[in-house]
Amino acid sequence: MHILITADTVGGVWTYARELVTGLVRRGIRVTLVSFGRIPEVGQAAWIDGVRNCDFHPSAFRLEWMQDSAADVETSSEYLLGIIRDSDPDLLHLNQYCYGALPIDIPKIVVAHSDVFGWWNAVHGQDPPDSDWSRWYRSTVKRGLEGASTVIAPSRWMLRELQQHYGRTANTAVIYNGRSPHHFNPHTAKEDLVVSIGRLWDEAKQVSVLTRRDLGCRVTVAGAWQHPDEAQHNPNLTSPEWIDAKGILSCTQVQCLFSRASIYAATSRYEPFGLAPVEAAFSRCALVANDMPSLRELWRETAVYFDANDADSLERAISSLRRDRILRRHYAELAYQRARRLFSADRMIDEYIALYHSLVGERTMAA
Repeated sequence: MHILITADTVGGVWTYARELVTGLVRRGIRVTLVSFGRIPEVGQAAWIDGVRNCDFHPSAFRLEWMQDSAADVETSSEYLLGIIRDSDPDLLHLNQYCYGALPIDIPKIVVAHSDVFGWWNAVHGQDPPDSDWSRWYRSTVKRGLEGASTVIAPSRWMLRELQQHYGRTANTAVIYNGRSPHHFNPHTAKEDLVVSIGRLWDEAKQVSVLTRRDLGCRVTVAGAWQHPDEAQHNPNLTSPEWIDAKGILSCTQVQCLFSRASIYAATSRYEPFGLAPVEAAFSRCALVANDMPSLRELWRETAVYFDANDADSLERAISSLRRDRILRRHYAELAYQRARRLFSADRMIDEYIALYHSLVGERTMAA
């Protein structure tokens, strides 16, 4: 079987794609990988060199959620069609909405990792301002979803968000994202250290809630300071003295940070899934999570929740775990076991392969 997968190199989709591609190739599936957003840095793409049976096509076309991206989406669609015709895959696994509308007779899976209207409602409590771009974006997403053979969301919450903002589609399913546990170390001694991973410019990640109260311990925040879309305003961000803002870290640096941390703060106010809490759980960090529906769905009773977007409640939740080592270890173990049961890369890949065979088999029978 031959699968063409699209990805972007700007956020967590690249990590997701790495897990997916390496897992599929290990199972004997040929992969063509096409990336958008920006050309990956050397460290980002180094893993591909060691993957056999994977043909990689990097590009720097702007992503559909970026302002003034319509021309790039049109051009990149033609570029992608050319790769599809040359490589002749059995199925398209698309991690952007717009390519679901490609006029081609191949099964198409569209995966909904996030969306602008859901993001805007979570952050601002309303739809984005009406404009030529927002109308174009909404219609582009709708066409992509309607053109998909199957739409996949990483949580039931995200699937409901899609239906609310863009309408219902015929074939949908939920497949939780996954990470490989062997990348993380759950066995080292923990320090009095709170960690959070998130883009500091992204209001939905809301890591700024950690800056509003001195938690009495070291707090490390890792993530990009600058918005990848130059058309967007990049504020002059500052952090208080108790916050150690690391910027973007390599995978190895993040793994080391998680192995030392005792608590992970999942502060997002918009989070369709969230790979960082999974990585922290695989490192046996106790999870303190913003009380929002998607995080409740994913982590249930295995996390300590703070009142939605409330810095005082966050401080109390973290303090309760810091004061009680037994309680902290209890929640760390709960999160670790839930991650191993539900959020492993092997489980994710098995579910995708089953879906691939179903869609390719349907096409074969129809022919």
